[in-house]
Amino acid sequence: MCGNNMSVPLLADAVTVSGAERETAAVIFLHGLGDTGHSWADALSSIRLPYVKYICPHAPRIPVTLNMKMVMPSWFDLMGLSPDAPEDEAGIKKAAENIKAIIEHEIKNGIPAKRIVLGGFSQGGALSLYTALTSQHQLAGIVALSCWLPLHKAFPQAASNGVNKDIAILQCHGEMDPMIPVRFGALTAEKLKSVVAPSKVQFRTYPGVMHSSCPQEMMAVKEFIEKLLPRI
Repeated sequence: MCGNNMSVPLLADAVTVSGAERETAAVIFLHGLGDTGHSWADALSSIRLPYVKYICPHAPRIPVTLNMKMVMPSWFDLMGLSPDAPEDEAGIKKAAENIKAIIEHEIKNGIPAKRIVLGGFSQGGALSLYTALTSQHQLAGIVALSCWLPLHKAFPQAASNGVNKDIAILQCHGEMDPMIPVRFGALTAEKLKSVVAPSKVQFRTYPGVMHSSCPQEMMAVKEFIEKLLPRI
């Protein structure tokens, strides 16, 4: 572990895809339940921009109630996947603090908050939404794939003083998702429009796609990142 990452536990072994030239922006991307940062580092490498640093941390391994208490990489405990399932409030807030520590670290290293996009898939997308909307920093945008907004009943009040009320959100969802039905994605998009300016929320769905990503979705993510993080 290199010295300056010691105070940011998730950064110590995060997968980082460095830019091919001077890095003036960062994308922090959070994987889904049971996965690691490696799979998304690979996916993001295929759409990378040379001046952007991609950081894909690994979730800690914890017992997950939804999966019979099996220990696996998970950002927080999951009890159920329906909008009214009980939630691990303490775990979600702690996870968000850990991601905020990564954001702080990048800002200290010279990448301004407005040049940072936070994103994730499934549980990681859920955490990226919660973290960005409760952040004290004005971030560039959020990429929320196949996910939901955790602790949704706490919003819009939980959004920190509206710092990110103008944040751009790209939300994508497979129309055949058996884990997190597309209808939950649509409900989430509606909820987000009560937290940020409605025109800032894009909700795109992909026919035939299950709980996964597809090339068209990755191209939409690339265009979104390119638009928010243009070359300086």
